[in-house]
Amino acid sequence: MNVLLLYPLFPKSFWSFEKTLALLDRKAMLPPLGLVTVAAMLPQTWGFKLVDRNIRSVTEAEWEWADLVILSAMIVQKDDLLAQVREAKRRGKLAAVGGPYPTALPEEAKLAGADFLILDEGEITLPMFVAAIAAGDRTGIFRSDGVKPDVTQTPIPRFDLLEFDAYAEMSVQFSRGCPFQCEFCDIIVLYGRKPRTKTPGQLLAELDRLYELGWRRSIFMVDDNFIGNKRNVKLFLKELHPWMVEHQYPFSFATEASVDLAQDQDLMDAMVLCNFGAVFLGIETPDEESLALTQKHQNTRDSLTDAVNKITRTGLRVMAGFIIGFDGEKAGAGARIVRFVEQTAIPTALFSMLQALPDTALWHRLEKEGRLRSKSANINQTTLMNYVPTRPLEEIAQEYVEAFWELYDPEKFLDRAYRHYRLLGEATYPNKGRSTQKNVSWVVIRALLTICWRQGVIRKTRWQFWRNLVSMYRHNRGGISSYLSVCAQIEHFVEYRQIVRDEIGAQVAEFLQQKEHVESAVVKV
Repeated sequence: MNVLLLYPLFPKSFWSFEKTLALLDRKAMLPPLGLVTVAAMLPQTWGFKLVDRNIRSVTEAEWEWADLVILSAMIVQKDDLLAQVREAKRRGKLAAVGGPYPTALPEEAKLAGADFLILDEGEITLPMFVAAIAAGDRTGIFRSDGVKPDVTQTPIPRFDLLEFDAYAEMSVQFSRGCPFQCEFCDIIVLYGRKPRTKTPGQLLAELDRLYELGWRRSIFMVDDNFIGNKRNVKLFLKELHPWMVEHQYPFSFATEASVDLAQDQDLMDAMVLCNFGAVFLGIETPDEESLALTQKHQNTRDSLTDAVNKITRTGLRVMAGFIIGFDGEKAGAGARIVRFVEQTAIPTALFSMLQALPDTALWHRLEKEGRLRSKSANINQTTLMNYVPTRPLEEIAQEYVEAFWELYDPEKFLDRAYRHYRLLGEATYPNKGRSTQKNVSWVVIRALLTICWRQGVIRKTRWQFWRNLVSMYRHNRGGISSYLSVCAQIEHFVEYRQIVRDEIGAQVAEFLQQKEHVESAVVKV
């Protein structure tokens, strides 16, 4: 069986960073970890080729070679997944789909022509699929019926199938699931509220494999809440530290965690000692009433500002997610988020309008209340909410666009990045990891010169850029490389904030036109 593993396109989004990645000749931020894990679970007598369409297109030779096409996607990739399923069927290929999007909305993939739906978690449903193929079946739907697999049995992903040079970071996974019950989150729907983790030795074996293959850059732990099982995380970090020392710190790490990370100083210290350099926090909003309503109680126990500052001063760069559009939200929510981001000096602040994702508690509540505008969803920053909010949608959209525009004003972004790295320079472990000496390539030099030219000469940030860089040299010399990589993000956001303004504006205009049409029809009746 020749299997073509196909990863669909992402639309332009907050995280796509095309302009920034182009500086270093990279094509995408992260590889399709799910597909290379699937490849490791399937019979190794099969042949595998992987094509990430965010890097390149499938060649005619690859289409011709394939007996079976397997696709995996998140909701944001839905359009291209459906298009590629149709293309596979046009070419007479068997098509199988899995991942978060088909699991949440299986009928959409089925209508597009998918032969096999391998849903839920692959450790359980992939063996069912293999058995069906062996029996000669040409169609099938495979579900786990609520059973959660033991991830300690998950094999080392087939990292060898990836085109390493195309990616800015590599990805591995330690745990699945989250202990909290945020109303809008689909992670607990997909993976449950009891975090399951791999063993320390198991994940170290994955790092060994990446090391053998020559990877020497950043690794993102894609866990939706890395600290969901704190006991097991601490056991892993205890074994990771000597591994990192023995291998001379070949990797830096980043991950996602809940804000209660700030309550465990020992855990933060262990992460920093293991060369974790950044963490993404789901802050959502500084409005406590909205946090309580959406059942994100873990964010209301302590001051969010204090939590962010404590994590930063430990030596972890903070990225954070924010949402506008919660029920009962008072006017000015966008401006309050901007004030919070400025106060805490978080450079990279993901900002979105709330979406009711399929099968979440929010989705079910809004469906019961008759407020869903669409039973599908798209987790992107250029999409209006798919439900009727408790205040005018056009008001929320205006606040959102204005706040996004202000957050990614080049001068304000560079100021936050500078202030954030000054705090990092005060960290308990400012020289946390001694990385092996790396050769400085022409690509890196060219990227640095491009940033200096654009931000230090062409734009109005010129004086600010050089002043901050000199100050960084004096106060946090070891952080300059990381600081400049964050400064480079504005190359993406300068363009993307205009895309947000244009696309949201067009959707609001269409929404108001439809609203006026409906109201006019009602008056006539």
